[in-house]
Amino acid sequence: MADSTLTSPNAITYPLEDIVGKVFEGGVRIPDFQRSFRWQWEDVRRLFESIVRGYPIGSLLLWSRPAKEAKLSLGALTIDAPQTSEALWVVDGQQRLTSLASALSDAGSRDTQFALVYDLAKGTFTKSTNDEPHRVPLPVIFDLQKLLRWLSEHPESNDYFDNATRIAKAIRQYSIPAYIVKQQDEGVLRDIFDRMNNYGKRLTRPEVFSALHASEGTHGPPRTLEDIVDHLDTRFGFGELEGDTVLQAVLARRGPDVTRDIRAEFSSERVSREFPDETRDEAYRKGEDALGLAVAFLQQDAGIPHLGFLTYRYLLVILARFFGHHPTPLKRNRKLMRRWFWRAALVGPGSFSGSTPAMRVLGSQIRPGDEDRSVQSLLKSLEPYRIQVQTVEHFRSTAASSRMLLCALWGLRPRSVLTGECYEQSAIASALEGRRTANDIVHTLLRRDAGEQRSHAANRILLLGDDTVEDARNRFANPPIDIPPTTWTTVLESHALDARLSKLLGSGQYGEFLEARGSKLNGLTRAFLMAQTEIQFEDTPPLDALDLDDAVAEEATDDDDA
Repeated sequence: MADSTLTSPNAITYPLEDIVGKVFEGGVRIPDFQRSFRWQWEDVRRLFESIVRGYPIGSLLLWSRPAKEAKLSLGALTIDAPQTSEALWVVDGQQRLTSLASALSDAGSRDTQFALVYDLAKGTFTKSTNDEPHRVPLPVIFDLQKLLRWLSEHPESNDYFDNATRIAKAIRQYSIPAYIVKQQDEGVLRDIFDRMNNYGKRLTRPEVFSALHASEGTHGPPRTLEDIVDHLDTRFGFGELEGDTVLQAVLARRGPDVTRDIRAEFSSERVSREFPDETRDEAYRKGEDALGLAVAFLQQDAGIPHLGFLTYRYLLVILARFFGHHPTPLKRNRKLMRRWFWRAALVGPGSFSGSTPAMRVLGSQIRPGDEDRSVQSLLKSLEPYRIQVQTVEHFRSTAASSRMLLCALWGLRPRSVLTGECYEQSAIASALEGRRTANDIVHTLLRRDAGEQRSHAANRILLLGDDTVEDARNRFANPPIDIPPTTWTTVLESHALDARLSKLLGSGQYGEFLEARGSKLNGLTRAFLMAQTEIQFEDTPPLDALDLDDAVAEEATDDDDA
């Protein structure tokens, strides 16, 4: 086995012109353990933008070892590489070197992925277009002789001579630090590659967004997405939203495509078409406001007290976009939005091929400045799909169907088995602090006695405050004497129980109890969802949105549907 001892890497600095020249000559090779090229055109553009600004672009890690004669494919380049005793094999820096060599060569720049031109008038890199004045292809910029020839052929650009030569010099002479390792054992290099690409926790997309775009703080201290999470949890007790959800909501309010490049969100190159004059500080504040209105809607209108009861989080993003543009919807539209929300929950993201496509499709239905049309478009977007209520057998706190059941149970206004008083939403917030599911407040009523039905939804009970599962089990089986019978009947009903179920439980008929309660829960869930979706009614818009000739007829429909 080859010696795996690794001596200290040799540090060297390459002018960009020199390292790219080595690529063209075939002196740079890509080991087979490297990943395929993944960068997009925008990544290449940003790389060259960093170079001309003098920003660091990171160091290279190169492996010095012999290489055989070969025909190489590097990005958009094909290179006839000769045999050499000291080729430089790229351990870290493949994407950068491939982009540099491809974009700076005539052959490579023919590929649209690497085709860049420099606009001398605007001082920016952009895509190549025909017959645009003052735009120099990158391979021309890179070669001084070609650049001088191009300037002589384009006299209209002579005023930019100094700028052109400055950019050319900045690119050619840009210094790139590199570490060169001399090691014969490829296994050691594979280990280095794995460590460099997997050690440490990578920044999440929300963390990158907050780092790049912290608000200016013109209305108090600068805000981040984490601040929005904390503020909303403190204000509504809805639970700590995930950073991804908050980021998507902030982005969705400004435009329906939440997958867009976040790095340019507030740059002059990408001004929000819906809020063109908005500052970062305003985007954070109004994004938080929109999310707050969406959370309030869920709690007050849709019967969802906490994040752990929410079926799909992408629906919260759509609601934030809606309330971001229509913060005070008409009463009728608010009711229609409740219907839409629960219908969308029943349709599920799978109908749109996933949550991300669903956000894009549904978000595009919301029109700035047109509340009625936005609501009607959202409702119509669900018409092609079947809305069907599924039964819940096994309970899983992360499953959408189980969360629908929890919302139905919460709709009964459950009461304490000790005091008979209704649970408050604040008790949920307290019990689920730091939690994103409701698992901690949904208890297993029967343990050993339930047998194979232990995990069934019928064997679950929602308890808050000082109530324990032992209290519930004992009192459900044996009605307490410290609570009046009429009140106790109300307590039982608030947990989807009744006198018959209590008797089955008290007599040890657990199988019959679970079967009967399961049937009761499925009926409860169906009734809850039918009441929320109101699919039996017409989704007529508010009267103000209707033609005057139809106003009387539609008003009657609206009254029947109220």
